[in-house]
Amino acid sequence: MEITLEDYLRDNPDKTEEDFAELKARSDEIYYQQDRQEYRVSHRNVSISGMEDSVIASALSVDAELIQKAEEKKALETAIRLLESGKLTDVQKRRFCLHFFQGLSTRQIAKLEGVHQRAVWDSLMWAEKKLKKFYEE
Repeated sequence: MEITLEDYLRDNPDKTEEDFAELKARSDEIYYQQDRQEYRVSHRNVSISGMEDSVIASALSVDAELIQKAEEKKALETAIRLLESGKLTDVQKRRFCLHFFQGLSTRQIAKLEGVHQRAVWDSLMWAEKKLKKFYEE
């Protein structure tokens, strides 16, 4: 079920667009986590040479999960350093977080903020350029 900003504000007159953005971000994060969990569960039992071997599949899954978590932690630490560097504007920070941490598309962010999708894309592009420059220094 999808609720638009207009519906939310109409049904909750005491709420703001920021409240909607927070609710949407939490909802998207829950959906994302559920989707990832379903994916993990559905891919745990893999076939090796045509034979099911759940012990090997479990070990491979655990190793892959540990590697993925380490990579995610490193990426998160990198993103936090960028956000704390003062290189991004407030708009770029907000859009960066919505896109990379919450998984919202440029279209979703544009709709949420009431701006053109190209404006969101440009913000993310400039944030990426700043990120690259930040790491070259």
